[in-house]
Amino acid sequence: MTAVNEGQAALERGRAVMLVTPPAVEQAEAVWELLTPGAAGPAVVVCSDSAAAEEWADAAPHGLRTHPITSLGRTTRLLAAGGVDVLAGTPEDLQALARASALKLETVTTVVLAWPEWLVVTNRLAELEQLLGETRDARRIILAWNPQALEDLVERYARRPHVIGDLPMGEDARPLPPVAPARYAIVPPPRRASVRREVLDAIDRPRVSTWRRGGTPEDGDVIVCLDLPSRSELAAIAGHGAPVLLLSPAQLPYARSVAAPLTPLPLHGSLAKAAGEADQLRARLAARLDAGGLAAALALLEPLLERYDGAEVAAALLALRREASSVAGHRSTEDRQPTTPQEEWVKVFVNVGKKDRASAKDLVGALTREIGLARSDIGRIELRDTFCLVHVAPHATDAAIRGLSRVAIRGRRVSARRDRET
Repeated sequence: MTAVNEGQAALERGRAVMLVTPPAVEQAEAVWELLTPGAAGPAVVVCSDSAAAEEWADAAPHGLRTHPITSLGRTTRLLAAGGVDVLAGTPEDLQALARASALKLETVTTVVLAWPEWLVVTNRLAELEQLLGETRDARRIILAWNPQALEDLVERYARRPHVIGDLPMGEDARPLPPVAPARYAIVPPPRRASVRREVLDAIDRPRVSTWRRGGTPEDGDVIVCLDLPSRSELAAIAGHGAPVLLLSPAQLPYARSVAAPLTPLPLHGSLAKAAGEADQLRARLAARLDAGGLAAALALLEPLLERYDGAEVAAALLALRREASSVAGHRSTEDRQPTTPQEEWVKVFVNVGKKDRASAKDLVGALTREIGLARSDIGRIELRDTFCLVHVAPHATDAAIRGLSRVAIRGRRVSARRDRET
């Protein structure tokens, strides 16, 4: 009986299954064989961010309608039409759909937790635990690279799972040591294949080869890993050259467990910079669209939309905004007074504080420049040692929480949620 068949049998008996794999979608092919979405509702893959959700959709087998939550509006329409077999998204986005009654949690057939170690690290378990509590009848599949970090979560919501794969522990029951030194760069998965030239410029070595999962490493001064290697794969790669790992932020803790010393490889190429700025701008626009409240602006633009395509109008507005920004420079907006009455502010908990060297200016900058909130939507910021509370106008709260959970402040990935006192 194969490991997958054993897993299927365990799920049929009502027992959870844990797959021990590196945190990469291409390392988790067994999930597709274990998923059996029912006609009554979709299976759900809980991811660390929207980029990971898109990776699941790209990797799905042909014929399995897998949808990443990148727009709450579009996802709502697809769910209403019954056009989704597997839904991939962050716990925050999944809960937002559930609160809007677009996703019926009681009909979810299977919940896949895709490496929730990152949710533990970023203090984002509140939404996840609520999701698991409301899908108690759904089957559980847990993907983990460090099961020890998940013991409490597993004990509460997937007790005594059937384990597939080797635990990263030695005969002395201690975590296995790293296998080789490596360098790394944070590169979004869609751009990894095109980043080779920037790596060449950064390392300045004559012989550079690339490695993808399933391939055999070729000798070189440096081997650029376009996929995330397992512990054994990294050991084999290091025997042929110095590994360079291209990672997402959620993969960095795993990489530190298998590679030491793990040192950053800064990529200063203009392509990476421009692409990163474009990604940030798109994220801000998406957050503002999801926040709603655009009826007045649409009415203002209606005569233009009759003469021009909507994309052209959007491009013109963006160009005007950039022109205005270049004229105005970096003038501070902190002296503007918010217009929302103080008693109506919603407090948002953010997991960065004084010990992270974060300041109120950092928070305001992230909310206005990265997410697109108006300065008048941001109220008082209470900065504490390990966290802060940001007062946000009610209509902008969901956009602030979603947007903050996609940015980094002072080098730390941010997680945000409504403060439990509100």
